[in-house]
Amino acid sequence: MNRTARRAALAAAVLVALLGTVTAQADVRLPHIFGSHMVLQRDTALPVWGWADAGEAVEVKLGSGAAVATTAGADGKWKVTLPPTPAGGPVSLTVTGKNTIVLEDVLIGEVWICSGQSNMEMVVASCNDFEQEKAAATLPMIRHIKVPRIPQGFPVDDFEGTWQVCDPDTVGSFTACGYFMARKLLEELDVPIGLVNTSWGGTRIEPWTPPVGFAQVPALESIYRQVMRTHPTSDGYKQLLGDYLARNEAWMALAREALADETPLEPSPQYPGELLPMRSEGQPTTLYNGMVHPLLPFAMRGAIWYQGESNRGEGTLYTEKMKALIGGWREVWGQGEFPFYYVQIAPYEYGTENPYVLPTFWEAQTAALSIPNTGQVITTDVADYKDIHPRNKQAVGLRLALLALNGTYGKTDVVCNGPTFKSMAIEGDTLRLSFDSVGGGLASRDGQPLDWFEIIGEENGFVKADAVIDGDTVVLSSPEVTKPVAMRFAWHKSAEPNFMNEEGLPAVPFRAGEVPTRDHLALEVKEAKDYKLAYSLDLAKLGAEIAYDEDYSAQIIDPFDRIAYFLELTGEDGKTQWVYVSMDAFTDDLKKIGIPTVASRAVFQQRVANMNVLSNVAGIATGEGLSGGNIEFWPHNYGPPNAAGIPNASGDVWDFGDQYADPEDGYGSMQVHNHQAQQTIFALNAWKSGASADLGIGNSDGDTRDWTFKHNAGSYEQKRLRVLVRTKQ
Repeated sequence: MNRTARRAALAAAVLVALLGTVTAQADVRLPHIFGSHMVLQRDTALPVWGWADAGEAVEVKLGSGAAVATTAGADGKWKVTLPPTPAGGPVSLTVTGKNTIVLEDVLIGEVWICSGQSNMEMVVASCNDFEQEKAAATLPMIRHIKVPRIPQGFPVDDFEGTWQVCDPDTVGSFTACGYFMARKLLEELDVPIGLVNTSWGGTRIEPWTPPVGFAQVPALESIYRQVMRTHPTSDGYKQLLGDYLARNEAWMALAREALADETPLEPSPQYPGELLPMRSEGQPTTLYNGMVHPLLPFAMRGAIWYQGESNRGEGTLYTEKMKALIGGWREVWGQGEFPFYYVQIAPYEYGTENPYVLPTFWEAQTAALSIPNTGQVITTDVADYKDIHPRNKQAVGLRLALLALNGTYGKTDVVCNGPTFKSMAIEGDTLRLSFDSVGGGLASRDGQPLDWFEIIGEENGFVKADAVIDGDTVVLSSPEVTKPVAMRFAWHKSAEPNFMNEEGLPAVPFRAGEVPTRDHLALEVKEAKDYKLAYSLDLAKLGAEIAYDEDYSAQIIDPFDRIAYFLELTGEDGKTQWVYVSMDAFTDDLKKIGIPTVASRAVFQQRVANMNVLSNVAGIATGEGLSGGNIEFWPHNYGPPNAAGIPNASGDVWDFGDQYADPEDGYGSMQVHNHQAQQTIFALNAWKSGASADLGIGNSDGDTRDWTFKHNAGSYEQKRLRVLVRTKQ
């Protein structure tokens, strides 16, 4: 048994061990997933379970079928499996022990689990055209049950909830995605549809995942270990608790001596926080424990999932977490690789967030299609860029139904996907893209030229491409690009492209080709060949602690007479801005020329001589031997008073003449200026804020000139700072 299999086996064993027992009751009873007006899954074995007195005989009968008998175990639990039943109803489910339970108006049809965060929890009453939808909702063959939003530290066996029949008075509270999917399935299949709604707005994927899911995915081993440390049956839990008990026993002995000797005593050892049960909705497994486990092993057809907004910054790691969720659910349900259909999160502004965070996440969602028996709904054409909860859930539900009709119910003539990238070929000065899922042909939704296609060449950034449909392919070109090498489509958080197939299903966002790597420092700055690299830092890694990607300060032993900085920033258009500035050395300490953290002890508020400036940013004053240079390097807070008397500085706004102040471990400034040109050459402030740091080349707009309070570092796709020195010959 390999390591992954051992972890999965342990997680499964812990799951069983921690189910807990229910206090025996005189009356036989059922969990709330069974109730009058429910829908049971057709054409499959039907588990029915509950509790009674230990040893109590229990009999279960569905409609006119034969009764199935069993006996409650020593823990009071019982379970039977009814034979597969075709679609139909209504019938009664009768459970008889010392008492009799009769569930009325039970239908047999298709059952779907509906889960995720707020866009799955969003109700029909919040959608477009609710009054019309309400009036048309007399659909008694659709049923719905909502699981209460309760996280649990360990798996529980039941929840409070009741099944509802769809009518104008009840439909407003149904999950909208589930309801509109169910309505289409009812129309096409003419069988009852049951929706089990277990969703919670704002939640991440980890709380919905069982331990066995994390155990199956090596990339998530740290989460698995974190979860297992809270389980009393695991070795990690036992070891930590044993260590704590040993420390506590030693402290108890000291406490007795201190009591007898009337001497001071240190506090008792703190109980290990890692052993505390996970109880909040943000912690791994808690929503599985409280909102999914109570459903097991209720027979169902499959699951639909709409979640990701809360995990969107994780990029490719989300694919691994989808593997854990889907694999874990399939393991604990024991229904094989049941269908799992999910929704791409919609375009949304997300404040000043880097516009490429969202398309990178879309790419991770699409990569989850490698998991067997899955499908994805694309939403770029039914979004509301200003509303994270788009109201057109009718389209989302319809597309979920199309996936199910094609992939689950065998209607292979149903087109269920929009154009999906297959291959790219370079043809001279054009790129030709081929697609799967073209349906009746490729098309433009609004009849206008295709938009949101971009290409990049060997010597330029991404530019808008002219995109022309040619049969089942799209040909890209641009007068600005003679040697295209790569492309991207819908690669922006605001992308709502018009590319679709004739069936009206939008294309999947994607990128293809190899984006060229260019070293602008080597290509554009001739004097750089005379300098040695001291530090290099990917500014995406900014934070309270600065750890350079490259640090050669220990290897540079010769004295240096010049210091240089090279900053490059790649914006949302894929184009790179850069600036290079060198100056006579203002210190002989290499530890003080990088980012001026408290640890560096770097504090410089002074003029610098003989600046050389090069940049591709319009408006930057370039040249050699410039005399108007000054630097503002410190970890402190700072304000606009021009205490150093820098010429041309205002004293009223943050610019190239500011004054630092306590605390030392404050906002932080790393700024190089040309006060003669009344210009900031570059600025990096508030680096402890990470993606909310201030970062820019040239003067900033608004109330400051030196990028203070801009909090814009996260808006750049790529950003790098290099620090160099010229050693004396």
